[in-house]
Amino acid sequence: MAHVLVTGGNRGIGLELCRQLAARGDQVVAVCRKPSTELSALGVRVEADLDVTAPEAGFELHRRLAGQRLDVVIQNAGVLSHESLPTLDVAAIRRQLEVNAIAPLVLTAALRPLLDKGSKVALVTSRMGSMADNGSGGYYGYRMSKAALNAAGVSLARDLAPSGIAVVLLHPGFVRTGMTGGAGSTDPDEAARGLLARIDALDLSSSGKFLHANGEELPF
Repeated sequence: MAHVLVTGGNRGIGLELCRQLAARGDQVVAVCRKPSTELSALGVRVEADLDVTAPEAGFELHRRLAGQRLDVVIQNAGVLSHESLPTLDVAAIRRQLEVNAIAPLVLTAALRPLLDKGSKVALVTSRMGSMADNGSGGYYGYRMSKAALNAAGVSLARDLAPSGIAVVLLHPGFVRTGMTGGAGSTDPDEAARGLLARIDALDLSSSGKFLHANGEELPF
């Protein structure tokens, strides 16, 4: 039985991660702003009223957990908006950078005292953050924020390795969720199964890699 924290656990991929983790007997802490009916029904521990971008969020979450050891931290919370070159929205770009890149780094730093040798950190990123794989352009804020998250994840992998903590960057696929407006090629349950398989297999030898939920290694 592992102690697992999931951010953005109230809907979409995060909700499905919480559901599957609870079903296999893990102790789950779901972090969100407002719990959904579906999340509340799972019977997991819910830490609500937390905006991951708030300056005090990391300190507050650390305080609430009161020194509990965490085996796995899954930084899943994210936002997506659709900017093209003619329709740049600087506020939306900034918001995506704050939620998708800065918040996971800050929260991981705040939770570091709760991680021991053998703990794992999973950052749910996107193939859209790959500069080598960008063949269509657009989505400026989302692409920039996920590229920044990838950079942070590689640095975290280097910095946490001496403590025996492994880090992985995970692309869930094009998943049918509210964030994608229901578009996609895979459902949340399938994506979550793949993500958990990658996290289960993670160790220091694979720390710092950028992986698809299906196991494919992706280019940065």
